[in-house]
Amino acid sequence: MSEPRVGVYVCHCGHNIAGTVDVEHVAEWALNLPNVVVSRENKFMCASTGQEQVEQDIKEFDLTHVVVASCSPHMHEKTFRNACARAGLNPYMFEMANIREHASWVHANDKDGATNKAKALVSAAVSRVIFHEPLEPMQVSIRPETLVVGGGIAGIQAALEIADAGYHVYLVEREPSIGGHMAMFDKTFPTLDCSACILTPKMFDVGAHPNITLLTYSEVERVDGYVGNFTVRVRKKAGMVDQDLCTGCGSCWESCPIRIVDNVFEAGLGHRKAIYRPFPQAVPKYPVIDVPNCTYYKSGKCRMCEKVCPTNAIRFDMQDEVVELEVGNIILTTGFKLFDARRVPNYGYGRLENVFTSLEFERLTNAAGPTEGKIVLRDGETPPQSVAIIHCVGSRDRNYNTHCSAICCMSSLKFAHLVMEKTGAQVYNFYIDMRPLHKGYEEFYHRIMDEGAQFIRGKVSEITDAARSPEEDGKLVVVCEDTLIGQQRRVPVDMVILAAGLEPRADAQAVGYMFGVGCGDTGFFTERHPKLDPVATVTEGVFIAGACQGAKDIPDSVAQGAAAAARVLGTISKREVALEPIRATIDEERCSGCRICNNMCPYHAIDFIEEKGVSRVNPALCKGCGTCVAACPSQVITGAHFTFDQLMAEIDGILVDVLSDQPIVEAV
Repeated sequence: MSEPRVGVYVCHCGHNIAGTVDVEHVAEWALNLPNVVVSRENKFMCASTGQEQVEQDIKEFDLTHVVVASCSPHMHEKTFRNACARAGLNPYMFEMANIREHASWVHANDKDGATNKAKALVSAAVSRVIFHEPLEPMQVSIRPETLVVGGGIAGIQAALEIADAGYHVYLVEREPSIGGHMAMFDKTFPTLDCSACILTPKMFDVGAHPNITLLTYSEVERVDGYVGNFTVRVRKKAGMVDQDLCTGCGSCWESCPIRIVDNVFEAGLGHRKAIYRPFPQAVPKYPVIDVPNCTYYKSGKCRMCEKVCPTNAIRFDMQDEVVELEVGNIILTTGFKLFDARRVPNYGYGRLENVFTSLEFERLTNAAGPTEGKIVLRDGETPPQSVAIIHCVGSRDRNYNTHCSAICCMSSLKFAHLVMEKTGAQVYNFYIDMRPLHKGYEEFYHRIMDEGAQFIRGKVSEITDAARSPEEDGKLVVVCEDTLIGQQRRVPVDMVILAAGLEPRADAQAVGYMFGVGCGDTGFFTERHPKLDPVATVTEGVFIAGACQGAKDIPDSVAQGAAAAARVLGTISKREVALEPIRATIDEERCSGCRICNNMCPYHAIDFIEEKGVSRVNPALCKGCGTCVAACPSQVITGAHFTFDQLMAEIDGILVDVLSDQPIVEAV
């Protein structure tokens, strides 16, 4: 084996690194490290000049290994690997030292300390890289079918984009109809056009599209396989209605004697029958039977829906059906859940009668809602004369969710307009900060102010019905500090609307585990990169879009759904993809067959071979996380690109005497 020849490149990253780290000194010092034949610094290594310098030096100095000291590998590891590959060097003979997040940014007030730490990180990378071995990606073929999980607006958009391109899509939705939360809304901001008018044509297109198989009232139970070749098991729940015979005429639910509070579509404000269609524009149009609340399943009596059905479509003996789908890619668009306003007891929701959530108000103001669009108090008759809208309920709050829910400001402005338009009531908006971020949003904010809505800046401390004066008698009183005038205020109103924030779904962790997707600190699904790859995940072939990735409004959800579809179409068009070769392998001759690794692998990538009594890694499923390597009591599992020799060399390298001009590590 020829002697390693390492090139080191230290990036200024503008002022991000150079503002704290003495980049020139680090580059000069690195030239003294064993096996380093060239060491340079550059303002922006990721720019074309930096990449071209690496390519040129590989050829000119016959480099066998390359180290770049710059930002996080999550940002530009692929960038520099590609530069090595263009110069003819195997891309895995490259190592990246993160001297931005790990040195400059965390030691901003200690320039000497940050510089010394950067030197240690460079030394560790140089010591490690000489133990790297050439790796080759594994090629896998891609099935053209795609699974979209979640039938909200993001899932609908993704499914239509792929189907319109000529490829088949399976769209799975757990509710009896697609449409998601958007189907519940009356108007959309900032244009105030009808939500149903925008959404229902797309819903119809999904239901009628020849390239879309719609699986509503269904849930994914298991996912196996890998990018290009996933096997997905879906349970189609029995709706007790034969859709081949049903015409959606409505006779069954009109004659059903059971009335149930609808806590899903009507947000608890309306009722539905034990056999029901979620809403008039539902897709598909067929009803389902709510088995736990149906009289027949409780006592064996009634069967009124069966008696009146003109096509004999009712099937009380229908069973769940399990289907297996073979797909190449998966898009998760599972959406969000609304923050439970009961968790803020001082706001009185559930205790004070005329405190409503934002979703309740959406149904209240909707023409197809329980009051046919009339804004009234809980008595169902009295219109409010004054309304308070409380922003950021459950959002931007260390006690609940620290994140901004992205839609509350604009939803609250929309509510203010609708209240004033339909009732003429005085509206008070209680806000922390206004965040009208996107196109037309700031203009909408000024429009609502011009219409007469009042804005009070300050976090509401309490909503009470305890009156202190005659004008407060019989009213709800909103107590807050108005930070603009520096005074505490008590504002009496007839109705309060809580702009509840958006949270991850309660089952986000379980769903993420099933699909090999992680959840971040806020509980939303984690993207591969927050800036450069916001719709991909660490699991190849699994993409995310819409509010399951983070709180966002309808336009952003639509855009992300289309973006995920574009990524899938790009994958399909390649017909095969190269998988990262950083995978674990098991020395089967030394494997004891203890199966510890089988149970610990988070990606279900390790099989037990019964006839041999040993475990074996499926390289297409393995993500190279290293869990099995650390867990193996026999130490017979090796992680490619993270071998024992590489890691020990990295540890040795980081212990270098950074204050000496002559590093203590020895050349290989």
